[in-house]
Amino acid sequence: MLPICRLLSLIIACALLASNSAAPAAAPPNIIVFLADDLGWGDLGCYGHPVIQTPHLDAFARQGVRLTQCYSASGVCSPSRSAILTGRTPYRTGVFNWIAEGSEVHLRRSEITAPKLLQKAGYSTCHSGKWHLNGLFNDPRQPQPGDHGYDWWLATQNNAAPSHANPTNFVRNGKPVGKVADYSAPYVVKEAITWLKEGRDKTKPFFLAVWTHEPHYPIAAAPQFKARYPLLADSVQREHHANVTQMDDAFGQLMHALDELQLAQDTFVMFTADNGPEGDGVKTPGRGSTGGLRGRKRAVYEGGIRVPGIVRWPDHVKAGGLSAVPVVGSDIFPTVCALAKVPLPADRVIDGGNFLAALEGKPVERARPLYWRCPIAPGDFRTAMRMGDWKVVADEPLTKFQLFNIARDEHEQKDLAGEEPAKLAEMRAALKKLNTEIEAEGPDWWRKAPAPAPKVKGKKAAPKG
Repeated sequence: MLPICRLLSLIIACALLASNSAAPAAAPPNIIVFLADDLGWGDLGCYGHPVIQTPHLDAFARQGVRLTQCYSASGVCSPSRSAILTGRTPYRTGVFNWIAEGSEVHLRRSEITAPKLLQKAGYSTCHSGKWHLNGLFNDPRQPQPGDHGYDWWLATQNNAAPSHANPTNFVRNGKPVGKVADYSAPYVVKEAITWLKEGRDKTKPFFLAVWTHEPHYPIAAAPQFKARYPLLADSVQREHHANVTQMDDAFGQLMHALDELQLAQDTFVMFTADNGPEGDGVKTPGRGSTGGLRGRKRAVYEGGIRVPGIVRWPDHVKAGGLSAVPVVGSDIFPTVCALAKVPLPADRVIDGGNFLAALEGKPVERARPLYWRCPIAPGDFRTAMRMGDWKVVADEPLTKFQLFNIARDEHEQKDLAGEEPAKLAEMRAALKKLNTEIEAEGPDWWRKAPAPAPKVKGKKAAPKG
C-alpha cells in the first residue's frame, strides 16, 4: 500500500496533468453583417443573374454556404434593419415602416440590440453605412447608432444624398462629414477597413455592420463599373447593374482587407439584403431581379421578402454549401449572440432563432412562425406567415386569405385556400393569434397613416424606404 503522502502527490499530479491537457475554450469569433439595400433575390451571379457581374460575392459563396430561402423581416427597409439588430418582429419594436426624416418613429432605447450586448461582453463594435432607424437623425431627442452599442459609427439617416456619387449627408460619431469625393459603397467600406486597421481595440473580438446604400434609388455608379456593360443600350439598366457591381467590388475590398490583416480565419461573415428590388424591373429606375418570384419591394409575396443570404466561417461552415432551410433577418440577432456566447434577453419575446443549424441543412428551432407585415404593400394582401412549407397571405384586417405551398410553388401561382380548407383554417387561426400578440406589445405608431415618399433635392421623389 502506498504511503499517504505519496498517494496525495499522485492525485495532485494527475489533477494538474488533466488541467493542463484540457483544450482551451475557443475564443468567440469576429462577426461582420454586410447588408445591401433593395437587392433582389436574383441580382447576383451566384443566384443566377445572367448579366450582372458579381465576381467577389460569387467567390464568397464558393467559400461558404448559400441560403436559397433567406428572408428579410419586412418588404421595406427600416423594419428589416430593426429585426436584424433586435431579433424581434418589427411591429414589436415599433419600427413598422420606412422611417421618414423628422418622424417620431425610432428604434427605442428600451430595445436590446446585438451590438449593445456584444459591447458589454467585450467586443469592439462599429457601424458604417445606412442607418435608417430613427426620424431625428443625429439629434439627442432620439437614440443614435452610438446609443445602440456602436463604439464607432459612420451613417446617414436614409439614402445617400443626393445620390451614391459624392454624397453630402454622412455623419461620423455625431459630426457631419460634408461632401464625400467618392461613391457610397466604396466609401463606407473604406471606413470599415480603416476602423479594422486603426480604430478598433485589437485585444478584443469585433462586431462590424456594413450597410451599403447600393442598389437603392437614386442610383449612381462609377464609370469603371458602367464600362463593364457595353452591350446594354438602356442607360437606366446599365446604371443599376453597374451599381450592384460597385457594391460587389466594395465587398471584395473588405474581404481582401480581412485576408491582409489575417482576420478571415476567425471571422464569421454574413451577406444579405433588407428587402426585394424596387420598381417594376422593366421601366422604372429599379431594375433588380426577383429571380422570377412573385412581387417586389413592399410586397409580402416571395419577391418582396426573399433575399440573397451567404455565410462564410472558415473551419466551421462547409465551403460550397447550399441550404434550403428558411432563415429570416430576425434570426441574425440570436445567431450573433450564440457566436459571442452571450445569453439572450429573458425579459422579452425574441422571434428569431439561432440559424447555425441551417448552415448544415438542419431546421432552425423557433418559438414562433415566420411573420411579415408591410402596411404599404401593393394591393390588398399585406400580412403573411409561414409554417413549414405552408404560407398564408392576408389583407390588413385579416379577412381575406390566400394559401400557398412554397415547397411545391415558390412562385405563388396557385392559391390553395379553396382546396385545403383544414390547412387554411389552421394557418388563419395561428396568424390571427400571432398578430394580436405582436400588436399588443409594440407602440401604436402604426395606426397612423404612412409617411409620404421622401423628396430628394433636384430630383423626382425617391422611392419610399
